[in-house]
Amino acid sequence: MMGVQLMEIGRQRKIDKFVALGIICCYPKFAPIPFKEEDLWNGYPEETNAPYGLAKKMLLVQSQAYRAQYGFHAIFLMPVNLYGPGDNFDFSTSHVIPALIRKCVEAVEQKKDEIRVWGTGNATREFLYVEDCAEAILLATEQYDKPEPVNIGTGFEITIKDLTYFIAQLVGFNGKIVWDASKPDGQPRRCLDTTRTDKEFKLRVKTDFEKGLAETIQRYRQ
Repeated sequence: MMGVQLMEIGRQRKIDKFVALGIICCYPKFAPIPFKEEDLWNGYPEETNAPYGLAKKMLLVQSQAYRAQYGFHAIFLMPVNLYGPGDNFDFSTSHVIPALIRKCVEAVEQKKDEIRVWGTGNATREFLYVEDCAEAILLATEQYDKPEPVNIGTGFEITIKDLTYFIAQLVGFNGKIVWDASKPDGQPRRCLDTTRTDKEFKLRVKTDFEKGLAETIQRYRQ
């Protein structure tokens, strides 16, 4: 609702450009890998986040309609899952990377011999460091002005299981990892095609995944 209102006020005030942010869960649950912008409407999103994904997609529809009807310069970007310093580490509302970091850090501090992780670990995700996403938004704002949506990501896919063991290693947790298969995996796979990004504003991801995770862990411990 905020996005809809902001875009309308932007149109009324005749701003130079409006940048609307979607999210990777706009894509259909079983979209071909890697996700291409052309497949955005070929199916229903994953059920656990479908309302959110569909609400975001309506901002794409609105931006395209405003461009056609009013000549309003609106663009629509779809970042993958973000991580980095300043993330939300609350267990009840956090996403996978901050949740795993907190679990592993607390397990080390409290000398626990195991942690429990949601799902089977078989689902895959793609992650983008928050500063690289900010750079992408800036580049798109400066260089992109078309109605088609644009993926923002790295094209790097990792299973939740591999991610969990990687974070445990970086944190120094050597205990047992128990998978709670009664909890949902969410979308089976997520990985973006970044061809359009490379063509339109040539984002160069600067932050190595291990370095980004280490920085996030350090900032959380601080």
